[in-house]
Amino acid sequence: MFDTLIKTAFTKFNPFAVAIPTGIKAIKYFMDSTLREKVTPVAGSVLYCDLWVAVEHSGIYVGDGNISNIEVEGMAESAVRRCSPASFTSKSTLGQKIYVSCNKQSAVGDDNVADYANDQVGERSFYGLVLKNCHQFSQKCVEQSSQLKNTSWLEVASDILTPDTWELTIGALKQAARKNLGATKWRLWDWQNDNKNESPPPEPDWQAQQDYFKNLPLNAESIQQIQQQLAATQAYEQEIADENIPEPIRKHLAGFRLAMQDIANTYENAKGFLIACGANFSYADLKACSEDFSALANALQNNHKIKELAQKMGRAYISEEKKKQTKIPQASKSEVHGTHRSDDVMRILPSELLNLEDEDLEILFYARLLEKQLLTYELQGTTFVIGETTETEKQRTGPVVACLDTSGSMQGQPMLKAKVLLLAIANILQKENRSLHVLLFGASGEIREFSMLGKNEAAGLLKFLQQGFGGGTDFETPLQRALDIIASQKDYQKADVLMISDGDCQLSPTFMKHFSVQKQVLDCMAYSVLCADTRIKDEFSDEVVVL
Repeated sequence: MFDTLIKTAFTKFNPFAVAIPTGIKAIKYFMDSTLREKVTPVAGSVLYCDLWVAVEHSGIYVGDGNISNIEVEGMAESAVRRCSPASFTSKSTLGQKIYVSCNKQSAVGDDNVADYANDQVGERSFYGLVLKNCHQFSQKCVEQSSQLKNTSWLEVASDILTPDTWELTIGALKQAARKNLGATKWRLWDWQNDNKNESPPPEPDWQAQQDYFKNLPLNAESIQQIQQQLAATQAYEQEIADENIPEPIRKHLAGFRLAMQDIANTYENAKGFLIACGANFSYADLKACSEDFSALANALQNNHKIKELAQKMGRAYISEEKKKQTKIPQASKSEVHGTHRSDDVMRILPSELLNLEDEDLEILFYARLLEKQLLTYELQGTTFVIGETTETEKQRTGPVVACLDTSGSMQGQPMLKAKVLLLAIANILQKENRSLHVLLFGASGEIREFSMLGKNEAAGLLKFLQQGFGGGTDFETPLQRALDIIASQKDYQKADVLMISDGDCQLSPTFMKHFSVQKQVLDCMAYSVLCADTRIKDEFSDEVVVL
């Protein structure tokens, strides 16, 4: 129950974190298990174990092999219990490892901390990731002095409702342990007495660890995880700086840190482009391209013609709306269906309001309100009304076949605009599950192709656009190839043809006539985009746009 609850809740707060099976924790497990000395906790030591990828469980060692900690008994309900190390780690999916607060010599703790944690055993309260989590309980124990041993649980709950930090990780607890107990290190507790049947964790594949993060799509969520990996690695290097760690292992650890730093730096440099483009590029994708991402971002953000054309492409095939009268079902919350837990104060049960009459219980009311755990009436029902609705039947909007001139005159700013346009179009088409086929062309016989059949292949497109020919220009071959694709491939029926170049499209009268006839037969349109000219008309395009 607890592990399911914590995974579900944490996913809601940080969806990306659940996808990380590797990283600094795997590295630490190897080093802490095989290269560092283990310890035995003393009364008042802070303990924690890794439940999951980015979720830890903490408690206070109270002596005789017992740990005082919060145990969840139901949805948002918990109690302080004493438990054994085996029970403390029973919900962990990452191994039964328990970390202990230490200084350079040994484990550290305080009898007052142990006494206070022991006194709370049996107390019941609410539970949540923000309000009253296990780390805040442990932190509160660490911060207690002898004169506060008799403080009531409600007073403690009041403090928890207004904590010094809202941090969801164990970082705040570690800071408190450092300040109050002098805990500068965290070592493993040998509570299993070096079980000879348990094999030590293998040395991690250091390159695979780096490659995993280098190939993650870079966005606000993933970069937060990478920054956490970087911070944790830096803190760990500082912690073990004075310990006898083999130099090759230190170099591997430093390499992992540098990789995380490089990914973070690369994201910052390309953040504007990534946001403007909207595509899922990884660090590896960006490094494979020698692009000025700041220039790409500026072009995407500031060139309104690019945005307008990207929105327009392939949109000529949307049918008209039809209106009709029909019975429209509407939700009618007029029937009491039962009770449930929510934060709907308009339908709260009278028994919950009684807590507001008591100064001590008022805190509990607001805690349940924030956790959406108030007992409220559940209302349901359905009514029907006669009204006019609008039904819109839309045919599949068209794909795009783009011809990109890569002759020598397109190099520089014209090519930058062309790449930005294609990336913007690709992003829109991908979201709408529409196809894009790109033809790079140069002189006669020089042509290369890349196809995106409604898939997220923006990274492949960006890499493909690094190619070019740099010579002369033959316009007829790519235009004929575009017509052949539209005629022969089902995914490109009624596609728009997009010609991107830097000047006049030189076509023979015979081909121009042929192209015009084929456009009518295939029911497609042709657009020309000029990246370095002011011409606004030609003989084969339905529309000419100058960027």
